[in-house]
Amino acid sequence: MTPEITKKAQQWLSSDYDEATRNAVKHLLDSDPKELTDSFYTQLEFGTGGLRGLMGVGTNRMNNYTVMMATQGLATYINQQFPNGKSKVAIAYDSRNNSPLFARKAAEVLAANGIEAHVFAELRPTPLLSFAVRQLGCQAGIVVTASHNPKEYNGYKVYWDDGGQILPPHDKNIIWEVEKIKGIADVKKNFDSSLIKTIGPEVEELYLQKVKALSLAADAVKRQENLKTVYTPIHGTGITLLPKCLENFGFKNVTIIREQATPDGNFPTVVSPNPEEKAAMDMAMKKADEIDADLVLATDPDSDRVGIAIRNDKGELVLLNGNQTAILLINFLIQKNKENGTLKPNHYVGKTIVTTYMLDHMATQNGLKVYNTLTGFKYIAELIRNLEGQEVFLGGGEESYGYLAGEFVRDKDAILSATLIAEMCAWAADKGLSLYSMLKGLYVDYGFYKESLISVTKKGMDGLAEITALMDKFRNTPPQSLNETAVLRIKDYKTQKIQDTAGTILGHTQMPKSNVLQYELADGSLVTIRPSGTEPKIKYYFSVNVDLKSLGEYEAVNAVLEARLRKLEEEMKGF
Repeated sequence: MTPEITKKAQQWLSSDYDEATRNAVKHLLDSDPKELTDSFYTQLEFGTGGLRGLMGVGTNRMNNYTVMMATQGLATYINQQFPNGKSKVAIAYDSRNNSPLFARKAAEVLAANGIEAHVFAELRPTPLLSFAVRQLGCQAGIVVTASHNPKEYNGYKVYWDDGGQILPPHDKNIIWEVEKIKGIADVKKNFDSSLIKTIGPEVEELYLQKVKALSLAADAVKRQENLKTVYTPIHGTGITLLPKCLENFGFKNVTIIREQATPDGNFPTVVSPNPEEKAAMDMAMKKADEIDADLVLATDPDSDRVGIAIRNDKGELVLLNGNQTAILLINFLIQKNKENGTLKPNHYVGKTIVTTYMLDHMATQNGLKVYNTLTGFKYIAELIRNLEGQEVFLGGGEESYGYLAGEFVRDKDAILSATLIAEMCAWAADKGLSLYSMLKGLYVDYGFYKESLISVTKKGMDGLAEITALMDKFRNTPPQSLNETAVLRIKDYKTQKIQDTAGTILGHTQMPKSNVLQYELADGSLVTIRPSGTEPKIKYYFSVNVDLKSLGEYEAVNAVLEARLRKLEEEMKGF
């Protein structure tokens, strides 16, 4: 603990801070130097998407004061960009502890800066906020959420007037304004309560209508209306909209996991409310087996991600990873639009560079363009904005369980995605197929792609230094080969260079700079390394592929690809 950290903490003992905060800081000063250091050694970074961090007192924690200071910086920038004095910001929040309070504090600071704050009356999914920004003609939007992080976290995501998360130049410009706020004394606090308004039900009703208009297989759903579906919102916002969407589409046999249906920021039935983690779906899987359900759906707390489970050839429930779900969903959008005669020559698919390249083959072989973006759905939203009026976004997604169809939302949307997944399941059943058998057939058609992901958590100040050192090592001393296969190309999205292992420049990436490395191997395998933008993690993405000549070879080829993945994972762990 340094004198500088002690001084920063002592500033939080002033009358500008409430009594509970002062008492908590005094406790840290007196008896917990390690927690004091982590809480005050830096400012909670307002990154390119907003805030995310542990809740607690201090400059490096999510609390009323860091939320208010961040909002003051945002408000200053909004008033600079829209000086006519009639700016509006939509605000939503999820089920996490303190989310309603943080949303209210943000609204008060906006109002103190002369900006109308339009706040949902109750918790609502993140994609509905994106929709509301567009429908209400807002200049920006805020969602108070930490998405799928553990219960100790909360966050604050910022959207711009197109309904997508902030991008350059707005992200960096907002960060500069936030960094100018040196303390709570710099925050405007006298607000006109008439500038804080409640978002009415008409926004939600219009969203539901637009989701219903995405339906591609209404006749199949009518014939398969009793498709057994189990749904868990994992104590989050999905309960407010997804059951309505499924009902609107005509599904009549949906079982909701009641123990997880009540929004609760403590997430009492799970360790982490993340459908990417098997344990979060255990309760829904157990119920699905009890009632012999065909499909399991699970949404995270702010309902931008959806995880699914389906029956395999043996009748066993299996979880799909995000890439597999994307493959099935994009295939459904392509093939059903073809059947309906609604597939347009200017339809395209959007995805990220860490999402399966099987989608690229699927799109191009069906005569569609495919665009790859940096990791983060905000880049897919930017793609939609840039192509609007010229080309039409059919659908797309990212491997981390985030998908979208249509153009009326500009973020990943678990509500509309889960509804389309249920319709896709009914469509397959109407053809006498399971989604599992359909997926295997797609491997024959487009190549058998298999992916995996390793996330390594490195918390705190020391963890950040470790992640930085690891990225430097991978960048400066890359492997010549992996799994006894030559590394042909290294794509460095930070330097924007594509080169071989000898350092010969082969070309340049055509994307903005980002701290991401990709190793392309001679056998078509791909290894991608990047620090998480929202969590204290470094992530390793692995992709392997081979042709699958027939369904009869599936098990043998699957085993080969599994072995290849495990070897790559082990090598990278020891690098």
